[in-house]
Amino acid sequence: MQTGPILILGEDAQRTSGRDAREMNVTAAKAVAEAVRTTLGPRGMDKMLVDSMGDVVITNDGVTILKQMDIEHPAATMVVEVAETQEDETGDGTTSAVILAGELLKRAENLLEQGVHPTVVARGYRLASEEARDVLQSKSYPVEEAGLLTEIAQTAMTGKGAEAAKEALSELVVTAVRAVRDEEEIDLSNVSVETVVGGGISDSELVEGVVVDKERADDNMPWQVDDAKIALIDTPIEVRETETDTSVSVTDPDQLTTFIEREEAQLREMVERITDSGANVVFCQKGIDDMAQNLLAKEGILAVRRTKASDMKQLARATGGKVVSSLDNIDPEDLGEAGTVGERDVAGDTMIFVEDCENPKSVTLLLRGGTEHVVEEVERAVHDGLGVVRVTLLDGQVLPGGGAPETELALAIRDYADGVGGREQLAVEAFADAMEAIPRTLAENAGVGPIDALTDLRSQHDAGEEDAGLAAETGEVTDMLDAGVVEPLRVKTQAIQSATDAAELLLRIDDVISAGDLGKSEGGEEPEMGGMGGMGGMGGMGGPM
Repeated sequence: MQTGPILILGEDAQRTSGRDAREMNVTAAKAVAEAVRTTLGPRGMDKMLVDSMGDVVITNDGVTILKQMDIEHPAATMVVEVAETQEDETGDGTTSAVILAGELLKRAENLLEQGVHPTVVARGYRLASEEARDVLQSKSYPVEEAGLLTEIAQTAMTGKGAEAAKEALSELVVTAVRAVRDEEEIDLSNVSVETVVGGGISDSELVEGVVVDKERADDNMPWQVDDAKIALIDTPIEVRETETDTSVSVTDPDQLTTFIEREEAQLREMVERITDSGANVVFCQKGIDDMAQNLLAKEGILAVRRTKASDMKQLARATGGKVVSSLDNIDPEDLGEAGTVGERDVAGDTMIFVEDCENPKSVTLLLRGGTEHVVEEVERAVHDGLGVVRVTLLDGQVLPGGGAPETELALAIRDYADGVGGREQLAVEAFADAMEAIPRTLAENAGVGPIDALTDLRSQHDAGEEDAGLAAETGEVTDMLDAGVVEPLRVKTQAIQSATDAAELLLRIDDVISAGDLGKSEGGEEPEMGGMGGMGGMGGMGGPM
């Protein structure tokens, strides 16, 4: 008995299989890598990205570029995830990770055309990745001097909009990270970053405390309080309202007077509890009644209302105070301390500065710049600096920059490939070739001949100069440690790990099924047997660049 064709996909479904599917995925991933390739290094170029609302972002930060682009292809989004993972783990090296992922897939494409099976390539890449991690570990240096941390921060900021003031900013970044360091962890959320448009980048400063983007609750309150005793309150300094709707019937003026006097008495009692605790500064997470504001001002207390919960947390860490939920329980032991608390005008913005805290566990970086775009790029550069200093302090191991570790890896992995049997050896050699994409791209972006640069690098590394890298400013191959170009070990290992994982994942895909309906029928019911969920839009990258 003969039957007709059996359809298991919907009419709108699209399916790409085998070689076509791999070629499509590899092409999309390589396109993402090419999009950020020119931003790598000290001489990297910037990208201007304009969204649908006309907002403009100018940056050469890899992860920022990829997040702003309207990328729809599923394979391309996997490469974007490489950059996001790199950003979350280390704070820097996002462009390098994406370039490596694209280069690994490019080299794999050549092997696939020669008849090497994708799983063999993936297995070879995995072997090479594990060897690369061991090689980098053996070539790393321990962090022994404080000056090295500032060099690491400067390396991360080089090529970005903050490069002109990277020396000063790197000092601020190192001081900030050290201030919030706990015994075994460094939480960068305790480093607040406030941006102000106005002035120059060199006007940026580190506040050993907290900057709150608020102003005094009342103009009659003091502008500044020295030797501040700070009360942190997350309950309103107002007459408490009833939980249910009620109405008060007043038939006599004396009743109204009595009612108002009782409210005033409650507010006076609240203010007395604050003053009795010894507080001369109040940060309240909720509202403060107008009369309470006036009473606090008469007592010479500086009060700030509706402080953000995140600011309250930072204030508690910086001043050593405790956030209290009831004025009945406030006492001197709950108060935080600071050298000064005052209201300042910064380029037209009014802010409250809590400064000179003793051993603050929360600090604020106040970043300045001539335009909004400049300030945003400075903030991104500082974020990278904070990330690399953090992982350096946690791991204690660094590598030279300038393409030196990648060149050393290429040589070491080629030697390792000689001991790998079977066709995996071809994949290991391809992995080694892919590592040289970083120094080659650095040379191209610096306007230096990539062939000459790679030849010089290989020659010096063959001669035992493991720290030799490309100085993009001069185009010469020099010792990167002597030049102060240093990167954390984790930045390199994470970039290689993420790039290899993404390449392996994409190489193992031999079927791409795209359906308009993501697996739900009309009415929200699950489809019957045979329905297959889609992968979303299969369009290419969109959005201006």
